This record gives sequence, structure tokens and C-alpha cells, in this order.
Amino acid sequence: MTRLVFVHGIGGVRDTDRERAAWLEALLIGARQAGHSQFAATLDQQSGPEVVFANYADLFAKPGAQTDGEIDLNEREAMILADLLREAITVQLTLPHEAAAQNRLRHADGELHTEGAAQGVGNIVRRTVNAATTLLGLGPLRKAGQWATGKMMVRDLAQVARYLARAEHDASGSSLDERIRARVMDALGDSPTIVVAHSLGSVVCLETLHQFTGTVPLLVTLGSPIAMRTVVLSRLRPTPPRAPESVQRWLNFWDRDDIIAARPQLETDVAANSQGVAPHSSRVDSDGMWVHPATKYLQHSSVAGPVAEVAARFSADSQ
Repeated sequence: MTRLVFVHGIGGVRDTDRERAAWLEALLIGARQAGHSQFAATLDQQSGPEVVFANYADLFAKPGAQTDGEIDLNEREAMILADLLREAITVQLTLPHEAAAQNRLRHADGELHTEGAAQGVGNIVRRTVNAATTLLGLGPLRKAGQWATGKMMVRDLAQVARYLARAEHDASGSSLDERIRARVMDALGDSPTIVVAHSLGSVVCLETLHQFTGTVPLLVTLGSPIAMRTVVLSRLRPTPPRAPESVQRWLNFWDRDDIIAARPQLETDVAANSQGVAPHSSRVDSDGMWVHPATKYLQHSSVAGPVAEVAARFSADSQ
């Protein structure tokens, strides 16, 4: 049976069943809008592809850490975090914004400026939190309510830095990023697998799928930071980045109001695999003030339609 695997991005601890249901509900909305009511019916009746939510959020929890405590990073992770926010701001400054928003973006960029500033983990994190707090005054972020404080925003974004730092080894010597990829690999199974990956999950999947020996007829990435050249692209494995051999088709979707999806044209920076498969990027425009959530993307017919088509084709082939 075909498997459909959802892979999440940054954020707090998640309830697997609840997240799976929310992503699936959003996908059904998009599938029906794309004219795939029959596919939606099979999922409703649980007769379609097996749907799995790959949940690795708990791996970011540090033993004994308080959820409202300080942001616990080493200096390398703190630098990656600051660079991540700086690059997101730099891209936003190239886009058309009202004067007030441009001024706020420039002010946030100035708060991250390191020349002549004191170094050390505490100072780097403090400047990053200040910049994030400034950014939360922007219309989309202010009205979305995703993060109540700059500190909460930075704590979530720090997960990207912690993954890319390739550290935090456990007793067996496995690093945090290795443990996350192992969790996703377990979710992939051994049948043809459609993968829908969001945000940091797209980075995790790109690296995981290079080790996957099964077939991925469709990879869908949503709100991906892969093409953040300074922070993410240069740290991907393998290098230089290319489409995994297991992937037969790769669709990447971005929203211009999504501050996480900087430089959305992945085909510029990610090479094709030996079969000529490369990412193909398309823009979507979501309603509402906060467009980054996976469920926002999945409700688009252009996103859900290809998932329904591929799932239906493989279901028919297996009968």
C-alpha cells in the first residue's frame, strides 16, 4: 500500500494523532478544491494510502530543561541562529514593504549587527531575542499570535541551529540531527512513499532521503528554508546539495509572505539527481496574516492536487 508521510518543522512538543488529523483535514480541503473528491473520500474512509505523521519534536527537549527557561545553546549554535534571522531579514529587505515595515526590518537588522558588539553566547542570544521582538511588531507576525514574545520565537528558530550544528550526542554517540533523521526514516517504511515536508522538516527529509532505498514518487516541500544560502544551503549533507536518487518528482511551494521561506527558488541551488529530477518551485498566496503553517499550504488545490493524483495512481496500480 502507498504511504503518505507528513514531516513537521519547528515548534513545541506535538500530539502525533492530533497533528496527523489536522494536516489530513487541510489536505482534504485542498484535494476537494482540486477536483479530487474521490481521493478525499478514500482518506475519509481510511481506504486510501496509509497516512503517517513523523513526529520528532520531543527530541529537541533537553533533560531537566524548563519550558519557560533560558535558551540553552553553545556559541556555534547561537551564531547559526543569529545568521538565520539575519538572512531572513536581508531577504525581506529586498521585497516591497511599507515604509514603517522597512524601518522595523532595518532596526531589527541593526540589533543583530556584531561589529564592535560583545561576543559570547549570552550576548549573541540577547541580540537575537531583541531583533525577534522587533520583528514581532510587523503586521503579519503581530496579528498572527504564533509567538507571544521574541524569546518564544527565538526558542523555536533555535531548533534549526541545533539541527545544523550536528552536536548534542547521546550515550550511544548519535547526534541530535542523526536521531531526528532516524525517526523520519522509520516513518518512511518500505512501500512507495509520498512525502510532504514542512519548514525544517524539508531540510531533514532532503538529508534523510539520500539514505532511503525505497521509492518516493512525490516529494512536496512547503515553506522550506533550504535555499537560505548562508545558513542552511552551505551546511546541507551531502554537499553540494542535489535531489535524492529516491525522489521521482519534487514540488516546492512558497508564499511571499512566509518569512521562513527565503529565496524560494530551490532549483537555482539544488542540482538534479541522475534521473534529471530537480525541485520545481511554485508560489501560493494564502489568506490570513500568518501563512507559514503547513495546514495553510495544504489547503491550496495546487499543493493537494498533485498529492491526490500520485496517491490515486499508485492505489490503482496496486489493485
